[in-house]
Amino acid sequence: MKKLIDLIADELMQAFEKKGYDGKYGMVTLSNRPDLCQYQCNGALVAAKLYKKAPIMIANEVVDSLKDNKTFDKIEAIMPGFINITLNTAYLAEYLNKMSKAEQYGCEKAENPETIVIDYGGANIAKPLHVGHLRSAIIGESIKRISRYLGHNVIGDVHLGDWGLQMGLIISELKKRQPDLVYFDENYTGEYPKEAPFTISELEEIYPAANEYSKNHPEFKEEAKSATFQLQNGNRGYNALWNHILNVSVSDLKKNYDNLNVTFDLWKKESDAQPYIPDMITYLKENNYTRISEGALVVDVKEDTDTKEFPPCMILKSDGATLYNTTDLATMVERRKLFDPDAITYIVDKRQELYFETVFRCAKKTKLLEEKVKLTFLGFGTMNGKDGKPFKTRDGGVMRLENLIQNINDAVYDKMMENREMSEEEAKGIAKKVGLAALKYGDLSNQTSKDYIFDIDRFISFEGNTGPYILYTIVRIKSILMKYKELTGSDLNDTGSIIPSDIPGEISLMLEASKFNDVIEHSFEENAPNKICQYIYDIANAFNSFYHENKIITQEDKGKQKSWISLISLVQGILETCIDLLGFEAPDRM
Repeated sequence: MKKLIDLIADELMQAFEKKGYDGKYGMVTLSNRPDLCQYQCNGALVAAKLYKKAPIMIANEVVDSLKDNKTFDKIEAIMPGFINITLNTAYLAEYLNKMSKAEQYGCEKAENPETIVIDYGGANIAKPLHVGHLRSAIIGESIKRISRYLGHNVIGDVHLGDWGLQMGLIISELKKRQPDLVYFDENYTGEYPKEAPFTISELEEIYPAANEYSKNHPEFKEEAKSATFQLQNGNRGYNALWNHILNVSVSDLKKNYDNLNVTFDLWKKESDAQPYIPDMITYLKENNYTRISEGALVVDVKEDTDTKEFPPCMILKSDGATLYNTTDLATMVERRKLFDPDAITYIVDKRQELYFETVFRCAKKTKLLEEKVKLTFLGFGTMNGKDGKPFKTRDGGVMRLENLIQNINDAVYDKMMENREMSEEEAKGIAKKVGLAALKYGDLSNQTSKDYIFDIDRFISFEGNTGPYILYTIVRIKSILMKYKELTGSDLNDTGSIIPSDIPGEISLMLEASKFNDVIEHSFEENAPNKICQYIYDIANAFNSFYHENKIITQEDKGKQKSWISLISLVQGILETCIDLLGFEAPDRM
């Protein structure tokens, strides 16, 4: 279904052409003065230079050719050459009725679906998720959902960190604590135990203890490096321990991601790229992409257009060891082989921008990826406390993600119980949904690259630009529809059509509803969930203004009432679709 703004533009383009001007000047935008009009066209101002004519003269000619067009209630030329447009509400109502009946409310799927790999999450094995993992997970989940909604083949990959020195540190610490474990017996040839010799709680304590100990004990750090080397070169016992570490960690990670309503199609790891590294390095050398710099193997990625020095991409260190660069390039090779993607999007802290630019350039220069593959670095800003510094616990530590989620759920629960009487079980269930909405909306409503202040009191407010306010609006619509159904016995799926209106609040709500497919498309094109947040805030405001100005349930004009029920049913569907794309859902009551 064509976007409303495009349909309006088609009328203007034809009018420009009819008067002898290039149709491209008929482009239409939303009005920046909604008190004066709904849409505007500024093409006459630009065309004036080419046609050597006063812009107001061109605008008047175009408007004159549209004076009998039933699409518009009012269209006029304004000095120095603006064209102000107000739609006929019959035309607007007809468009909304088509939306109501259309699949996905008229939001069309892509004509040429792309295969897109989205790399998000970025958790490390043997470490708990903390607040620093929040943004990647929920931004990635939303972008994945938006992309799929538009028909693209999307593969979400958590890409776990599991192959560095941290593994050697954990193994060495275990050996220090429990030297008699069978995994450390070089002569053992039997089957290793199926159960891990540690719990997730013990594992999460082992790594920081080992890391801290290694700082003051260089011999222990050397032992950990040796253990890492042995693991990566096939030591049976160490490999069995590594598998235990993976299984225990992934089970815990899945539980925590489930609490965020975040899922992944792939639980790939850094180690999965290791088999691709030897052939990749041979290829780079044989095709003369590499050179030796101070003993290290590097690829020069500086371009002629660079105005400052740009570092080479290091492939191997002087001692022959691989780096993150090596692993990330090999992961691209793996993804090309497995999925042949059209695009790969990385959702990572914005401070990693230079690193990813280096790796991207290397992948394209060396033809590890074809030029057509779109590589996107979507860098996100920091979640800060009220002091403007990265969010911490009260004692200055990094807060675990599960504790952050629980804090929000508890705060919502307490707020609800102040004003509502319901069972503890029901209140906790609702608080979990509202808390997740508060957390996700509080994050996603910001432009991805911007830092923002985490303010739990503001995020859980039922008023203002917050997740709970959006949910409360949906619950209010649900309540109205249920009352209408109870009073009339009507089937809410067959309430008739939306009819033209002269009520300003209703027209505003109709206009907001009509923007749905345009907003979703732009959110996808710009990787911008914040655009959906702004949209649902606008439509929620428009609905609540309409609701306060009109008595829907007690409306005596039954034709008008049915039209209103149809309209708010459409609004409910749009809102629920949008919050699903953001990764949360609404309860039935609050």
